[in-house]
Amino acid sequence: MLSQSQIEAIAQAVLQELKQNPSSGHETAGTSMVPDEIGDPSEKESMLDLTSPEAKATPLLDHVEDREGLERMMGRTTARIGVGNCGPRLKTKTMLTLRADHAAARDAVFMDVSPALLDSLGLFTVDTACADKNQFLTRPDLGRIFPEESLDMIRSRCEKNVDVQIYASDGLSSTAVEANLANILPVIMDGLKAGGLKVGTPFFVRNGRVAAMDQISETLNATVTCVLLGERPGLATAESMSAYIAYKATMGMPEARRTVVSNIHSKGIPAVEAGAYIVDVIGKILEAKASGVELKK
Repeated sequence: MLSQSQIEAIAQAVLQELKQNPSSGHETAGTSMVPDEIGDPSEKESMLDLTSPEAKATPLLDHVEDREGLERMMGRTTARIGVGNCGPRLKTKTMLTLRADHAAARDAVFMDVSPALLDSLGLFTVDTACADKNQFLTRPDLGRIFPEESLDMIRSRCEKNVDVQIYASDGLSSTAVEANLANILPVIMDGLKAGGLKVGTPFFVRNGRVAAMDQISETLNATVTCVLLGERPGLATAESMSAYIAYKATMGMPEARRTVVSNIHSKGIPAVEAGAYIVDVIGKILEAKASGVELKK
C-alpha cells in the first residue's frame, strides 16, 4: 500500500506533466480528434446519442445465443430488453439512457408549444383557468374549464353549430404536439371537408385537460368535438398524441362517452395515417349519433 507521501508525490508529478503538456491525456499535441477519425468502433459507439434509435438497438447482453433474433425483437418494441446487467445492477449505459429518457419526459411536460408552430398552422391560443404550468399540474380541475375571457374569444373567432369542431391542446406533452400536429391536423381538416361536413375553426388550448372539450362543445354547439392532445410521456417516447372524440359532449358527462385514438407517434400510428383513420371514426360517430361505449352498441 502506498503511503500518503508517495500518493502526494505521484499527484504532484501528474499535475506537473499536465501543465507542461495539457493535451497529453487523450490526444497528441497539435491534433484534434473528431468522430470520423476514431478508428476503434467501440469509441464511435460511445459517442452516439444514448436516446437515438441506433444506440438503443444495440444489445448489451454479454452472452447471446441468437443475436440476430434478439436484434429483430428489439427492433419491434420500445420495451427495454437485451439490456444485460453488471452483477445485481443495471449497466452504466442502461442507467444513463433511462436518465436521458426521463429528462425528455420531464421536458415534454414542462415546455410550451412553440408559437411558430401554431402560427404556421393559423391557430389562435386560448387559456384554461390555470394561471401557469405548475397550477395545471397540481389542479387538474382548472385545466377542464375556461375563464369568461377565453370563452368570449372562442365565441368571437369560431363558427358555431358545426358538424365537427377540431382543436389541439398541449395536455401533458408539448413535445407530442410539436412532433405530430403539423402532419395530422391538415389531413383531418381536408378529409372532413372532402366528406361534405361543416368543420369549425381550429385553435389551440394551453394548459388543457381532455374534459375541456366538453365546455367547448357546449359553447359552440358542435355535433362532434375532437381534441388532439399530448399524452403523459413515458420512458419509451415523449411524442405520443391521442385524439379524444365525443358526440354532443356536455360538461360532467361520463368518460365512457369518449372515443379515443391513441399512440399517435413515429413508432406507433404515424400522424398522417392516424389523421385519415380519425376522419373515418368521426364519420361513423355522426352516422351512429353516438361515441365511446355507446358507439359499439
